[in-house]
Amino acid sequence: MLSSDDLLFFGTITASASLADAARQLNVSPPAVTQRLKAIEQRIGVRLIVRSMRGLVLTDEGELVAAEGAAIIDAIERLDDRLERRSTSVRGKLRIAAPYGFGRDYVAPVVGEFARLHPEATVTLELSDHPATLSSDSWDLVIHIGALNTVGRIVTTLAPNHRIACASPCYIAEHPPIIEPDDLQQHRCLALRENNEDVTLWRFTKAKCDPATVRIKPVMATNDGAVMRNWALAGLGVIVRSEWDLAGDIAAGRLVRILPDWQCPDADVVALLGARHGRSRRATAFLELMRASLHPVPWREAGRGT
Repeated sequence: MLSSDDLLFFGTITASASLADAARQLNVSPPAVTQRLKAIEQRIGVRLIVRSMRGLVLTDEGELVAAEGAAIIDAIERLDDRLERRSTSVRGKLRIAAPYGFGRDYVAPVVGEFARLHPEATVTLELSDHPATLSSDSWDLVIHIGALNTVGRIVTTLAPNHRIACASPCYIAEHPPIIEPDDLQQHRCLALRENNEDVTLWRFTKAKCDPATVRIKPVMATNDGAVMRNWALAGLGVIVRSEWDLAGDIAAGRLVRILPDWQCPDADVVALLGARHGRSRRATAFLELMRASLHPVPWREAGRGT
């Protein structure tokens, strides 16, 4: 007989690229995943998954368990949500996804506070390069920065956030002045590859001027915002990066804003919620804490105080 825990476990496997990936999602070792899968198959007497050159392949029985199991788990969670709404306490499982840097600095502390205030709830925080691409069925709430496709999602803005073009004082002193956006084509530009955006096309707007777009040729690129910020601090080039990450460096003079009369597209901090999970008491309670932590906007307050 299969338990609800077995169905949750198998659902994680079917949503993963490999057993090693499933182990990371479950926070266990790959051998532990293999052993538990074998134990389930032996208990029910059928093979659920086979490995091939293409990765994990579900058998017919595996397809059946995956489909029916997902429906059962969904029904259990709907019942849990309905019971939670009748309760005065916040309980149940809250699953949150967020970008790496912002998640570490601003989301993780709120998760800790939420767990302290609501001991009957359990929380999972997943940090990802592309949190908005995660399945809305797998997460109650996704924190995202910047523009996105919101089809099938409830979106609520948590805090304003500008993007800023800047470089270190030493870089600016050693290179030709940047007067217009087109001047960037003659400079060392650094690119941050995130959110599946076209990171080599930098856009700028200015009052009473036509919008400007610049196709840069990045001399260095990374998918880690902290790495790119450190490169800029070391004088290695010009970056366009979120205000939340750079405000302290700009206020302290470690980085200098370039093209101050031109604006990059904003990248507000938003929360994405599934239509059902967005109404749960635990998601609502976490959003209240998250909003409180971002008001007043901490990166703007830090910039004024430096």
